[in-house]
Amino acid sequence: MIKIAWHPLYAHPLPEGHRFPMLKYELIPEQLLHEGTIAQQNLFSPEPVSEDIILSTHEKAYWEQLRDLTLSAKDQRRIGFPLNAQLLERELRITQGTIDAAHFAISNGIAFNVAGGTHHAGSNWGEGFCLLNDQSITANYLLNRNLTKRILIIDLDVHQGNGTAEIFQNEPKVFTFSMHGEKNFPFRKEISSLDVPLDDDVQDEEYLSSLNINLKKAFDRAKPDFVFYLSGVDVLSTDKLGKLALSKAACKERDKIVLQACKDKNLPVQVSMGGGYSIDIKDIVDAHCNTYRLAFDLFG
Repeated sequence: MIKIAWHPLYAHPLPEGHRFPMLKYELIPEQLLHEGTIAQQNLFSPEPVSEDIILSTHEKAYWEQLRDLTLSAKDQRRIGFPLNAQLLERELRITQGTIDAAHFAISNGIAFNVAGGTHHAGSNWGEGFCLLNDQSITANYLLNRNLTKRILIIDLDVHQGNGTAEIFQNEPKVFTFSMHGEKNFPFRKEISSLDVPLDDDVQDEEYLSSLNINLKKAFDRAKPDFVFYLSGVDVLSTDKLGKLALSKAACKERDKIVLQACKDKNLPVQVSMGGGYSIDIKDIVDAHCNTYRLAFDLFG
């Protein structure tokens, strides 16, 4: 059975101006349940992740400032919203949800976190709505417990996975592949194992062609036995922050290319949802739901 991490805190309300992006975390499971793609038993509710697991990836001083809610005003502005206890608990549950989903992926081939993909959080900073890097923490968790030997992180959010790149810059067991808008946030990029920067307004055919070529390179060079996939839908032409010009059909084909490759290679894959900021919430939810629909067709 395909398992999906979700918790009510995923849709935790933020100050005015930040609430809209959070709606998708409530609407995605509602839509999937309504249409019958999933049932309640597909969903599970994660507990908060433990401190020792966080400290395998994030520096102690940074974590303690998060934990104690003492992060400076400047560092909170870098994250993009004010820190509070509920927001921190949300992040802790998201991270444990990705860890739990990785276990389910090893057993079942694929598993999801409705939230996650917090790839801008580095070893000692938070940024771009990201406090802790859920997939990086989980990658270290798997390696430290000898549950996997080589990992490929496929990051197809429109923004570079700068935090993930920084965390694993000296770790040969983790191959980081980021395909992103070159002129988009973050404006100071880190160096991934394989970076594919894209010009503004890239459309379907060019994007998918580049993905096919570079995904093969990533698999060939990484030789993974576990895959993380960050499936942000901010690549859509309707996205307010994305600067690319993909149709919803191309976004779905992107997911199919990645998930089919994992299926064909018999590699477990954990999927976190990443960004999505289209003006119409229906575009965000439908594009994200397409990722689940594909997974249930391929792995279900």
